[in-house]
Amino acid sequence: MTTICDLDPTTAEALRGAVGEARVVTSLEQLRIVLDTDVYEDVVVLGPSVDPGSAFRLAAALRISRPTLSLILVRQRIDTSLLAEAMRAGIRDVVDERDLYRLNASVRQSQSFSAALRESAAPAGGDGAPGPRGKIVTVFSAKGGCGKTTLATNLAATLADRGRRQVCLVDLDLAFGDVAIALQLFPAHTIADAVPLADVDFTAVQALLTPHSPGLTTLVAPVEPGSAESIPASLVAHILELLRQHFDYVVVDTPPAFDDQVLAAFDLSDVVALIATLDIPALKNLKLTLETMALLNYPRERWRIVLNRADSKVGLAIGEVEKTLRAPISVEIPSSRDVPASINRGVPIALDDPRHPVSLAIREFADRHVLGGAPSVPPDTAVPPDLRKDRRGFFRRRPS
Repeated sequence: MTTICDLDPTTAEALRGAVGEARVVTSLEQLRIVLDTDVYEDVVVLGPSVDPGSAFRLAAALRISRPTLSLILVRQRIDTSLLAEAMRAGIRDVVDERDLYRLNASVRQSQSFSAALRESAAPAGGDGAPGPRGKIVTVFSAKGGCGKTTLATNLAATLADRGRRQVCLVDLDLAFGDVAIALQLFPAHTIADAVPLADVDFTAVQALLTPHSPGLTTLVAPVEPGSAESIPASLVAHILELLRQHFDYVVVDTPPAFDDQVLAAFDLSDVVALIATLDIPALKNLKLTLETMALLNYPRERWRIVLNRADSKVGLAIGEVEKTLRAPISVEIPSSRDVPASINRGVPIALDDPRHPVSLAIREFADRHVLGGAPSVPPDTAVPPDLRKDRRGFFRRRPS
């Protein structure tokens, strides 16, 4: 249910017409009574006649007592200072009074996010100790075009397992990130919105998140490439630490560069997936990456080499690649035209076709190197009878 609060009954009814099913109250006192009696309320819309100072004080109080409740502020005029103050107070979104379509979308997103947050909130132990910290998995390649975003989005979807686990996908390609477009998301906020906040806690970060599917939430890159320079590595590290405390897994997509933000992610990562394709430039960059990480003293046991489009007929043998790199390849992901087609549809192939050879390879990587156990393919992703593994481990169709 959604509650709309506005001092003008006519405006409140107009907002309810945009939102759909909702209760209406015409004072903050009535709103407090509703919230005291309905502990499962998901979303509150504060209309344009609600005093902004009162709205901010209410939000600041609720961010502690009701962290799963999303507040949306409707204003006749929106400027940078208002947005910054709203974010600091813990308001999830600020919407123009005339943009009723955006208000409807914001309410739907907030409902999904609140539901996901309730599901992911594991109770503390009997002694009040916090729950276990989640794992951070960073996907990296020093060469563009190797499939970092494809692996990151599909790995995140695989780990989420349709709501079985809570996963946050973070786009750290701050200048040219593609996570939002690859998943066809229309985020209200990005990681850049955390910069003006004086005190960034999880409540502030959760207001920046955009839900995608059951169990999968995203923190997307800035829309403007110039915003990348304003996001310090210390803020990135702080946000990743907050996310790992509230999600089972945090998957980080990165740019093809060893910048400070990427190094901050490496510092916190439990697993670093180093991806390359079967061509000389990509393998040369991968070898340099391995040497650089060794010089920076990143633990070798955290590195995992992922070979994408590994069945390409280009005259390079897998064994020769491992010998050159002096490191084993953890997983070989086959090539498929279905992958770019799934990207164009905005649906990870791991969700669209869990039994596809690419999906099975990513699931095998997740099972062995992230979840920390032997592969355990769920019934809905069991290998179909017309697939078999060839001598190099790739799933292929049996000849008819």
